[in-house]
Amino acid sequence: MKLSELSRRDWFKNVGLGLGAAAVGASVSQDANADFVTKKAAQPGTEYTGKDAVPCTLSDGKVSRPASVIPTISETDVLVVGGGPAGCCAAIAAARAGVKVTLVERYNHFGGLATGGLVLIILGHWTTNKAGEKVQVVQGIGEEMMKRLEGLPNGICNRNFGRNPTIDAEVYKYLLVEMLMESNIELFLHSWAIDAIVDDSPDAKTGNPVVKGAVIQTKLGPQAILAKQVIDTTGDGDVFAYAGCAYTRRLYHIGLPCRLGNTDKIHVEPGTKVPYIGDITPIKGVRWLNMQGPDADGLDVRELTKLELNSRRQIWKNYINLKNTPGCEDVFLMETAPQLGVRITRVLEGTEEMTLEGAKAGQTFDSCVGYGGAWQGDHIGWQIPYGALISKNVENILTGGRSICGAPSMSELLRVIPNCWSSGHSAGVAAACAVKQNCTARDVNLNEVRRVLKEQGAYLG
Repeated sequence: MKLSELSRRDWFKNVGLGLGAAAVGASVSQDANADFVTKKAAQPGTEYTGKDAVPCTLSDGKVSRPASVIPTISETDVLVVGGGPAGCCAAIAAARAGVKVTLVERYNHFGGLATGGLVLIILGHWTTNKAGEKVQVVQGIGEEMMKRLEGLPNGICNRNFGRNPTIDAEVYKYLLVEMLMESNIELFLHSWAIDAIVDDSPDAKTGNPVVKGAVIQTKLGPQAILAKQVIDTTGDGDVFAYAGCAYTRRLYHIGLPCRLGNTDKIHVEPGTKVPYIGDITPIKGVRWLNMQGPDADGLDVRELTKLELNSRRQIWKNYINLKNTPGCEDVFLMETAPQLGVRITRVLEGTEEMTLEGAKAGQTFDSCVGYGGAWQGDHIGWQIPYGALISKNVENILTGGRSICGAPSMSELLRVIPNCWSSGHSAGVAAACAVKQNCTARDVNLNEVRRVLKEQGAYLG
């Protein structure tokens, strides 16, 4: 029988949809069989009585968490918590240095604010030397990522010498999956740190606590990951705060970026004032808009909720204002960032601190393990000292990204994506070297760290 000769009822019957789907006018190919169509029963599963649960208790108005044994889900050499730009570089660098690496990320994707936060512009890898020449000081794994984005459809634009390119969030998400899986890194998504694991015995040399891993929250409850070295790249310093590291808590701008579509179809009469439509992206007709936002506490859930709600209302208001502008009717709101744009929260108190004055004056450090750049490449590069990555009072935990030790004036430089690549790369190599040398992160041989960094293409001046 020809398809044209089938009745509507017979057609749905033949493709296995039945009358239920016909009633809603479904049109599905024969290969697209979903559970609600096939009516297959779910597997029986495992029954639980609930007797093994250890809930918190309420007594005299106070909530207490009873002691319980936490199952260990993994044992590794280097545990990286937080899969943003710094964390991905740290994990890849450590794996390439020859140790077992585990990476934990709370969202369903990697890239942090560069992907989920829609912070798409790559600022901060260029500098201007004393001769007035442009120099790219962030190289290594971050540069490799940009080169690989060039080879992917709509991966990156404005990728020219001396310019700040813009990436596409979805392409970068895909690339990070490829690079992390190529490196044979153990990956855990949908999980986040809720505690640090500290050895019963303090370090014999310093008397400081020694971090031995972290506890992550999953849908099956808390799970422990044991590690020889831990790198906190959560951005918020979650692990080093749980471990008892000294840190500074800061307020800073919090905003919510978004993307607009069909901006290439804007056709206005001369003299028409068009609201801001953002900056170009690698996709034709799509632009992204950043939002500075107010200074707020990025650790306070009440403030975060309020900011999220108000930001979405403001984005919608701005979008309607744009759409009501004659000639802009085809523009649509394509996406608001899944992650709120928190810029600075906790900053580690390390053994060395960077300042903006020192950075612009060319301050040097004997412990230099990386370089950072300027937003527009308008001043010289600045050194990242190893002491900015390690805690002054806790052993075997490093940090990378926006939480490394720097004065408040350094916040705008520390947090941008290329500089997070750089500090994350340094932390990953240092952790791997400490594992191989069987020493604490504090006692690692920095000459060996620098050798491996150079081997992996990092710029060290």
